[in-house]
Amino acid sequence: MCKALRFAATPAFLINEYADWIRLYDTLSDEDRADMATKANSFKHRPLITVLMPVYKSTPRWLIEAIESVKRQTYPNWELCIVDDASEDEEMQAIFERFSREDSRIKVKCRETNGHISAASNDGLMMASGEWVALLDHDDLMSESALFWLVDAINANPDARLIYSDEDKIDEISKRHSPYFKCDWNVDLFYSHNLITHLGAYRLDLIQEVGGFRIGFEGAQDYDLALRCIEKIRPDQIHHIPRVLYHWRVHCGSTAQSAEAKPYAMIAGEKALNDHFQRMGVRATSELRGHGYRTHYLLPEQEPTVSIIIPTRNGLSLTRQCVESILSKTTYSNYQIVIVDNGSDDPLALQYFEYLKSSRGVHILRDERPFNYSSLNNAAVKSAQGEFVALLNNDVEVISPEWLSEMVAIAMQPGVGAVGARLWYPSLTLQHAGIILLGDLVAGHAHKGLPKNSPGYAGRASHIQSFSAVTGACMVVRKSVYEEVGGLNEVDLKVAFNDVDFCLRLKEAGYRNIWTPYAELFHHESATRGYEDTPEKKERFASESYFMKNRWGNILWHDPAYSPNLTLDNEGFGYAWPPRN
Repeated sequence: MCKALRFAATPAFLINEYADWIRLYDTLSDEDRADMATKANSFKHRPLITVLMPVYKSTPRWLIEAIESVKRQTYPNWELCIVDDASEDEEMQAIFERFSREDSRIKVKCRETNGHISAASNDGLMMASGEWVALLDHDDLMSESALFWLVDAINANPDARLIYSDEDKIDEISKRHSPYFKCDWNVDLFYSHNLITHLGAYRLDLIQEVGGFRIGFEGAQDYDLALRCIEKIRPDQIHHIPRVLYHWRVHCGSTAQSAEAKPYAMIAGEKALNDHFQRMGVRATSELRGHGYRTHYLLPEQEPTVSIIIPTRNGLSLTRQCVESILSKTTYSNYQIVIVDNGSDDPLALQYFEYLKSSRGVHILRDERPFNYSSLNNAAVKSAQGEFVALLNNDVEVISPEWLSEMVAIAMQPGVGAVGARLWYPSLTLQHAGIILLGDLVAGHAHKGLPKNSPGYAGRASHIQSFSAVTGACMVVRKSVYEEVGGLNEVDLKVAFNDVDFCLRLKEAGYRNIWTPYAELFHHESATRGYEDTPEKKERFASESYFMKNRWGNILWHDPAYSPNLTLDNEGFGYAWPPRN
């Protein structure tokens, strides 16, 4: 339905790769079709699915292809409700008459006056008899197995009320490209762009409960619908099918080609988001930003106190750079800095610490124990006075003055655990944009090495979103939540993966971890501790990797913030060969 606001196209070098991926993993054989037909007949629940398709002055060839894509479905219990929004086109009328005559499952209504897509869609809902409604644009295509996998998901998830799938694009000569392999339900990413989009399917009674499509939100009417629907259901009633079930037509004037093609749609999406926040009583505003939307969460008039914890041993130049960047650039006012001095013996470093303590109001916490990143932070958090704590490596440097305001405002939201920042190497390539779980590799930094100004896969290097974990190099969390889950694991994870394990325990406790690109810092990674390149360090790293695999097991292979269609070989969002579904 809505062709508003998408993301950068797949890079050219992946186009041919995707053709191979389709051939190997997304092409039905006659045997597949026979198996689906057999299983479709054996489904315990075989609901009628209404496919809703408003049309207006369609290109006849694409309209025919759209209708034919429904007729080819391997699941047969469907109806197609077509509403022509007063096109007054004789060729289109002939197409409607032919298809409705040939197949009684196809219903057509022709409006006498043009009311735009929301009004036409509501007319379609009045015609609907199905238990579920799937949305189809008049120039797009459903995959042959779309409704089969939809009903399969309905049977496997009987409490589901909203289901969405992966999607790709199809050009004017029917060549598929630019797949969007989506993550599971991720409300923070959804606030950044319409994660649901295509194929989106809703329980009819849910759509009726929220009042159908709203007039005045044309172009973003399905985004607005989804926002109102999620207000009425639980997150676990939203299900993602990790299969490409929808092909979005790219043509001149389509926002599949360019988001700028329909600026009214993007503006309508912004309005839909702001209406949603107002209805939910959330102190936030949404702003159109590039290929997506930015949510600004508002801080209270009295900012909560934040304790910024920076462990270090000597490292004068790095620590000074870190501290001075905080003091000179940070616009957030209510914070204190706690430097955890892990046995420094450099006279110049000790002299600097004394200077900070006496003249800058910085607290120095001396800890003589052998280096253990987890225990150093845990001890500091225990003594911290702030309502929130910010864990900070001494090798980071503030870039954006609002970094702490942004992170605290998000961390204050209900249900939020840890909040992470966007970290750059000094070369202006990306170091951290969230952490994804990578099976045997345990975890990696999403989009690591991405050039500056690149939006990343599906825009995900430039959108606020939830991740399974964020890095402890710059992390903000409520102190009470930190302590609730026991802080960092100082027994099994003294150096590596303690932040990943901590975030996974936050998720286990029901919190979500959020990454924001609007808190930016440089990360001079490993400048203090060095790399894992000595026998002792390698042995310790192997032990910590083993612990993570043993503790988290299958979770490392099935990251809900990632896709089973994307690789576990690295953090670059390449295709999985084969997919893990």
